[in-house]
Amino acid sequence: MNKLAVIDQLGRYADQASQKAHEYSGFLASAREYILDTFGPNGLIAAYIVLAAILIFVLSKLVKLTFATLKYLIIPAVGMAFVASLVLPYSFVTALPVTVTVCSLFLLFKG
Repeated sequence: MNKLAVIDQLGRYADQASQKAHEYSGFLASAREYILDTFGPNGLIAAYIVLAAILIFVLSKLVKLTFATLKYLIIPAVGMAFVASLVLPYSFVTALPVTVTVCSLFLLFKG
């Protein structure tokens, strides 16, 4: 693929993304108008507070999952692979998939 084709493809992707954004913004505007018509300004404020609370909840769960992955998967797997490469006749790259699998099972059963 030459540069011109890549640039043309990126332009098409940007156009598709802008069309999707326009569709969702229209949905949000209609939802805002519906809330205003049905519940008034207080309902709109309540909807914003609920959406903010849901967003904070989801973000906190993602952060918790990220730190659990670091704590129980990445750091132990790399450490175990390093120790295994020192003790066993296998290289670090060979031992890493095994240690990642073991640590993934530990993280899965830990919950």
